[in-house]
Amino acid sequence: MLEVKNLEIVYSDVILALRGISLSVPEGGRVALLGANGAGKSTTLRAVSGILRSQDGEIEDGSIEFMGRRIDDLAPEKIVRMGIAHVPEGRGIFPELTVAENLELGGFARKNRGALAQDRQKAFSYFPILGERKGQRAGYLSGGEQQMLAVARALMSRPKLLMLDEPSLGLAPFVVREIFRIILSINRDDRTALLLVEQNAYIALMVTHYCYILENGKIVMDGQSARLKRNPDVKEFYLGVTDEAKKKRYSDVKHYKRRKRWVS
Repeated sequence: MLEVKNLEIVYSDVILALRGISLSVPEGGRVALLGANGAGKSTTLRAVSGILRSQDGEIEDGSIEFMGRRIDDLAPEKIVRMGIAHVPEGRGIFPELTVAENLELGGFARKNRGALAQDRQKAFSYFPILGERKGQRAGYLSGGEQQMLAVARALMSRPKLLMLDEPSLGLAPFVVREIFRIILSINRDDRTALLLVEQNAYIALMVTHYCYILENGKIVMDGQSARLKRNPDVKEFYLGVTDEAKKKRYSDVKHYKRRKRWVS
């Protein structure tokens, strides 16, 4: 469904953020991007959704294809119409507008008002609390409710691919579990593919089929999520699981880049 090929991105004409990465998302699949802050995860999503230029970024090389069509030169609204929705980090809701008005903006690219009304009710079925508060200003919702609204707003465009940037950020664990339960239901019921950027590596590997790990703008490892969960380097440096008998001192961590097995 989505093919990113040898993508190279520069910010402000000087900062090389992505260094020739390639990845794919199959139809109905669930794919994660893992990596430290600044690795290039959010940049990848911005490039796919077409909002990179608003962040002073440019694609210097490579291509992005969706459903067999190249999209890296398209405007964001055209990409939305093709079936890609992006839930940004920080949610990006309109706090002065009501819940219902935020959802209406999510369907701005669609013409069939009757279908929009049906999809709004479907969003309320996924997130009942939003139905109870549809007339309330979004800025007065809790953090978890705002994240639910951001996801529900994205669904109003009927996406074939839903991209989520740090959906668990700043939320209580029970709220995170509920949001991911609903996201997985959307994937299962509607065959909506997921591309997930998530700092919580444990959750990301649990809910996805495939994972790419980025470091300094490069993909340094990829594979089935279930297999990566068992990889000793991933366990140590992303899941925080270390064999007590082999636990390293802080001074040993500086050797990480030199010794990690996946570079070769």
